[in-house]
Amino acid sequence: MHNAFVGIGSNLWDKKKNCQRALDFLKGLPQTRIIRVSSLYLTQPVGVVEQPWFINLVVKIRTELNFRELFKWLKEIEYLLGRRPTIPQGPRVIDLDLLLFDDITLNEPHLIIPHPRLHKRRFVLVPLIEIAAKQIHPVFKRSFAYLLSILTSNEWIIRVS
Repeated sequence: MHNAFVGIGSNLWDKKKNCQRALDFLKGLPQTRIIRVSSLYLTQPVGVVEQPWFINLVVKIRTELNFRELFKWLKEIEYLLGRRPTIPQGPRVIDLDLLLFDDITLNEPHLIIPHPRLHKRRFVLVPLIEIAAKQIHPVFKRSFAYLLSILTSNEWIIRVS
């Protein structure tokens, strides 16, 4: 069994419902089970700031799928929930990011593990630390709590449930 962390976010329509529907799809993946789910966080957009705020959370799963199979399923779930290509970092009905997969590091054109901006995003680090306080970044060999403590970004993140 593999351990993976998936970031979930939405800033269009019913954001909480979109995130719940993504969780429901993750629960139905073959050979996969959800281990922990973070709280929901209302988060300020990063990059393209002229858009609605997001709801974000992080989920820990155990799966027998390999990282390519899991990534393919995440993209399929996004499509089924209505995500279509738009401007990078723009508004989206759902966003599913494969943040970590065991301790592997991978750099391919369409898949980078760990997620390349994971250590720079408060909206990922806060919920990740909530469900995996002792988790270590496989590249930087530092805890995510430490990476959050040295983060210089100042985007807002508010726990909502």
